[in-house]
Amino acid sequence: MSTNTRRIRIFDSTLRDGEQSPGCSMNLADKLLVLEHLEALGVDVIEAGFAASSPGDFESVHALARAAKRATIASLARCRKSDIDRAWEAVKDALHPRLHVFIATSPLHMECKLRMSPEAVLESAVECVRYARSLCEDVEFSLEDCSRSERPFIYRVVEATIAAGATTVNLPDTVGFAMPEEYEALFRDVMENVPSARGVTLSCHCHNDLGLAVANSLAAVRGGATQVECCLNGIGERAGNASLEEIVMALKTRHAFFAADTGIDTTRIYAASKCVCSVTGQKLQANKAIVGENAFAHEAGIHQHGVLANPLTYEIMTPESIGLPRNKMVLGKHSGRHAFAQRLADLGFRLEDARIDELFAKFKDLADRKKTVSDADIEALAHNARGTDVPERLALDRFSVLASDVITPMGTVRLRMDGELVEKVGTGDGPVNACYAAIREIAGLPGARLESYNLTAVDGGMDAQCEATVKVSNNGRTHRGSGVSTDIVEASIRAYIQALNSALAENGAAPAEFDHPQRGDTGVH
Repeated sequence: MSTNTRRIRIFDSTLRDGEQSPGCSMNLADKLLVLEHLEALGVDVIEAGFAASSPGDFESVHALARAAKRATIASLARCRKSDIDRAWEAVKDALHPRLHVFIATSPLHMECKLRMSPEAVLESAVECVRYARSLCEDVEFSLEDCSRSERPFIYRVVEATIAAGATTVNLPDTVGFAMPEEYEALFRDVMENVPSARGVTLSCHCHNDLGLAVANSLAAVRGGATQVECCLNGIGERAGNASLEEIVMALKTRHAFFAADTGIDTTRIYAASKCVCSVTGQKLQANKAIVGENAFAHEAGIHQHGVLANPLTYEIMTPESIGLPRNKMVLGKHSGRHAFAQRLADLGFRLEDARIDELFAKFKDLADRKKTVSDADIEALAHNARGTDVPERLALDRFSVLASDVITPMGTVRLRMDGELVEKVGTGDGPVNACYAAIREIAGLPGARLESYNLTAVDGGMDAQCEATVKVSNNGRTHRGSGVSTDIVEASIRAYIQALNSALAENGAAPAEFDHPQRGDTGVH
């Protein structure tokens, strides 16, 4: 390994490939919040979406392109001029726009999906890269299912698309099939057999079907890749994408081995990870590397003794290195606004004064119920009170429940709907179910169906806050909601109301129809 440090560009696809993970769809307010965190991290390229897939995706990509302050903003496009035109229209206002064009190159995909000959695929790739380059100076080309493509054809496509104007060439392991040694060899072979490949950015994009996405991405870096495509928390289609935080921390922790830097501010990782959990409603497994709840936890006595003697005995990185403070300022009902605002900033929240004032009032209310308020409590408050582009037609005023094991549970809920107070009584097989029945009646959404319901403790202790997350289907669309409270029924009600507000905003609208031949298989996995 050369002692010269290489700069590895981080290409984040959380807002495109990550969002395609089942249940991880985001609205525009969610995406703008994630964009803020990605830019704070120092991500080089943000893939904002697949602009041609739907009018909604186009509008999101366009808004993100205009909002970005530093990063390159990319939109995915198939090898179709109509896709490329749509992508360019969406990203052209970005400070640094990129067009990301792809087509499949493996025999299986060419024969069974594209029904095109290799020569036709090569011709289409060259024509579309050339066209994209006529619009945008920064063009990435991806060979879908490259890891299962034939080497001689890979070399031809890479050489021809570089000649046509591609500035970045991506060799993706679309279905997570490659082994690390094979994937490293792929990059070495391309550079040895295509001299022009040394003059462009070579990128890797790995999926986790065999649990090797991060290992393969790191192998690609060893093989010569200078851009890594990944997602926060490893979200993505099927088993997910390579995890941004794992790749970045591996390169940082083993810098002497890889001799590579990313330029990522790792102290922003924890806040960015928590943000994605919040906006997608997807919880992390406790033993998730880097950002999982147990990543820096030690229970075994011998481990605890070692860490107390010297943290390096069992911690190869510090909690502080990812933005997780070891020493936390204790906040309670006597804490002031300044300390609260500082804690929000330390946790990665950049909010206007009006939003801080709103959250501080909620914090004080919570502090009256709890002796001390943890960082997790503050994060939960901030994420669940974040701004949204969905009108709040429903708001909780009060509720009461009657439940036991000998009577039918009953819930009485009074909501403010469009400014008017409305109260209904519902029954069900439990207090939460009874309240939900009452809320559905007030909202006028009898067909709303609860698809999933999860309840977790925000932190420990008898006075812990709990967080409820729900997914509700209505008129063929899925709506997500979350709520926090020290009362599980109140948290559940707030989550349900948030989801129904989203449903009301789209009530009467039919599910979006769009010819999306590769949604769920957009190719650059």
